[in-house]
Amino acid sequence: MKQETLDKILLKVEKPARYIGNEQNIYIKKEEDIKTRFAFAFPDIYDVGMSHLGLHILYNLLNNEEGIYCERVFSPWVDMEDQMRKNNIPLYSLETKTPLDEFDFVGFTLQYEMSYTNILNMLDLSNIPLESKDRTESDPLILAGGPCVYNPEPLADIIDFFVIGEAEETILKVMQKHKESKEQKLTRKEFLESIVNIEGIYIPSFYNIKYKEDKTIDQMIAKNEDYPRKIKKVIQKNLDETYYLDKMIVPFIQTVHDRVILEIFRGCTRGCRFCQAGMIYRPVRERSVESLLEIAKKLIKSTGHEEISLSSLSTSDYSELEDLVIRLMDEFKEDKIGLSLPSLRLDSFSLDLIQEIQKVRKTGLTFAPEAGSQRLRDVINKGINEEDLLKASRDAFNMGWSTVKLYFMIGLPTETKEDLEGIKDLAYKVRGEFFNRPKENLKGNLKINTSASCFVPKAFTPFQWYPQSTLEEFKEKQDYLKTIIKDKKIKFDTHDAKTSFLEAVFARGDRKVSKVLIEAFKNGAKFDGWRDRFKYDVWMDAFEKLEIDPAFYANRQRDYEEVLPWEFIDIGVSKSFLIKENEKAKLSELTPNCKVSCSGCGIEKGFKGDLC
Repeated sequence: MKQETLDKILLKVEKPARYIGNEQNIYIKKEEDIKTRFAFAFPDIYDVGMSHLGLHILYNLLNNEEGIYCERVFSPWVDMEDQMRKNNIPLYSLETKTPLDEFDFVGFTLQYEMSYTNILNMLDLSNIPLESKDRTESDPLILAGGPCVYNPEPLADIIDFFVIGEAEETILKVMQKHKESKEQKLTRKEFLESIVNIEGIYIPSFYNIKYKEDKTIDQMIAKNEDYPRKIKKVIQKNLDETYYLDKMIVPFIQTVHDRVILEIFRGCTRGCRFCQAGMIYRPVRERSVESLLEIAKKLIKSTGHEEISLSSLSTSDYSELEDLVIRLMDEFKEDKIGLSLPSLRLDSFSLDLIQEIQKVRKTGLTFAPEAGSQRLRDVINKGINEEDLLKASRDAFNMGWSTVKLYFMIGLPTETKEDLEGIKDLAYKVRGEFFNRPKENLKGNLKINTSASCFVPKAFTPFQWYPQSTLEEFKEKQDYLKTIIKDKKIKFDTHDAKTSFLEAVFARGDRKVSKVLIEAFKNGAKFDGWRDRFKYDVWMDAFEKLEIDPAFYANRQRDYEEVLPWEFIDIGVSKSFLIKENEKAKLSELTPNCKVSCSGCGIEKGFKGDLC
């Protein structure tokens, strides 16, 4: 690509730094040293993608390997895409400005179902055929990983192969096979044959799906007896021995998270019944405090960031959290490095920890009761009660906080009008905790930012069989909450139900929705996760044209005997456990935290971790 052409169009777009590369800590390699070229593709804008920890880990992991060059590419924003199409500029990598169709691999991370049309748009901008069956020997291999691949079927016609589970080891095995395939001059199909039995690899074109008359799945049929019938997820058993980066790329512009990210553990012991991550990332595996301190020192030195974020599904469940926080604060107090603890649970809200963190910088506080009533919190196995929230709020207000966020969901299984009213009641009670204190302590302007997202049933959760609320039901619930929450100190927001409806379709869809995805993209669907870009009518037209009913995937109750599109994947958690949890939900029965007693989820049989 001619640099002068690129320079001209960058003057016409918002945030040109999204498209120039050359940031601190990128890799530059000599052409003669490169055997395999890998483009890490994030199907959203640079600002979002550069905040994703997985990108930084795999970018550094691959570039530490001899002969492999991993470069980055993001979805261009609409202004840049317009200029690229006008000027015949294909989508290119940031490091070397190489068009994507010249790479050996283009690897997408799938964090959110509503980014799927961006995958198609990025392929289209790269002159790469949208469907795997249309690609030739000269096209890159398209792969995908991330949490959404635990139901890969909606992208089965598009992605050449999926990496199921944690990718650190698997991706290096694939790269080694690619090196061998080049030496042996294997065809595209022969290369895929060579990796089909690597644990965690799923190649959809190697399987056929047979359907019943009622449109549910009868069975998945392997085209060759050598292809695996079950795809087992891959985990890193010991995180202290697992690769972790010692430097991160430092963007020129502000991104969603401008800070060092310390991943303290993987997995979760809690077992919330709506939460996919809590099931698919089992078992829990922790990094040691010593290892985390060393990583933090290297990352602060190499990036110059002024904040460290502790990353996990439930940070306060880290077994040595207090020791870690105190030692991090002590290590970096002279440099005024702040510390943020996302994912704090209300029942573990530690006054001492928060006071320690507040010495450097006061960060925001977010609480997630999820449901308004105790009955519904028990249904979803949240394991907290109203007093947990009120005590946490009271502690925060006494320490000087005046802004808190409360996260809820609407449309949860068995929800009633009383559960909705409980959302209002809880928010009002938190307000009361602020004002029911001596006047001399009432510092700051109280803000309670309350939001209610729409429940989306996900694969591999106890609620995977439930229907999602209809759009009409969601609207009725949202409108009701808006009428009963009237206090000026409480700001109430809802999520777009139409987006959540489509998310449910792709979260539980089968291969048939691949065609809908392509049809909607061709008619202008992209950036569907951005409220002002989402074109609901385009999607509905695509479903109607292809005679596919989206309600079949989103709003239909399944029975336990139905073959679900993702059942060929082995996540270690048994189907019988998910059924048992669903039945306990109907009775509002709690399942204890794994740290209290083993719930017999099945993970201990094939995947070992800290607790298992």
